[in-house]
Amino acid sequence: MSGLTLGLVGAGIGASLTPALHEREAREQDLLLRYHRIDAEAGGFGVEDLPELLRWARTLGFAGLNVTHPFKQAVVGLLDDVDDAAADLGAVNTVVWRGGRSVGHNTDCTGYGRAFTEGLGDAARDRVLLLGAGGAGLAVGYALLAQGVGTLTVHDADPARAEEAVVRLEKRFDAERLAVLSDPRLLPAAVGGSDGLVNATPVGMLGHPGSPVDPHHLDPAMWVSDVVYFPLETELIRAARARGCRTLPGGAMAVGQAVDAFALFTGRRAEADRMARHFAELTR
Repeated sequence: MSGLTLGLVGAGIGASLTPALHEREAREQDLLLRYHRIDAEAGGFGVEDLPELLRWARTLGFAGLNVTHPFKQAVVGLLDDVDDAAADLGAVNTVVWRGGRSVGHNTDCTGYGRAFTEGLGDAARDRVLLLGAGGAGLAVGYALLAQGVGTLTVHDADPARAEEAVVRLEKRFDAERLAVLSDPRLLPAAVGGSDGLVNATPVGMLGHPGSPVDPHHLDPAMWVSDVVYFPLETELIRAARARGCRTLPGGAMAVGQAVDAFALFTGRRAEADRMARHFAELTR
């Protein structure tokens, strides 16, 4: 048995399922893998300490790190190399050391793309509405455009953030495929006129109950996706199913990003179905 040491760097990550997902998959593949939480809240460190933390992890022989809030953007400029998607998004959630060099990836983006292909690969995608233009929303938007979405309309409670997200996405994708919906009064019509809807806001997660849109505006012919996975079935997903919509719950993205990160860390292909079953056990 060979062994690897990994870590998750973030603030308030005590409830993260990532360590358990990676360690179980490693055991299934007869690989010894230790995955540690490196919690900024518990350890009393911040973004300014990130360079020292990377040096520390490399010196101690970590094979890689997952990176989450509030470090995804700050870590980009500290790495030797960054893949195209992470560079375009300005955010890294997976760091791997290869040949002594640190390489950054964004498996939030690839993970959602994987989830969409497996769950909604044959769905119509001429017009898609994306709610939320933060880090998760940006990664989802990139993945959707890469999946061939015709027009992606972005709405955020902060119109300036939606504009910034579109400007960043236009660096990789044609501007004609992107639009901003600034006026919330137009949201019902935008929902009704879309082939699909993705919620990348916190609305629906534990502590933030509710739905980001009025379920009555959901057309049974459309598909609905959520990135929230606590709870696994959000109010939006439950309402969409009740109206006959195809759905893609947030767990699919969480598993997809873990599958891609596992491959980057270990050089081995994770069994996605097995990881998904384990995720379902952990969230049950």
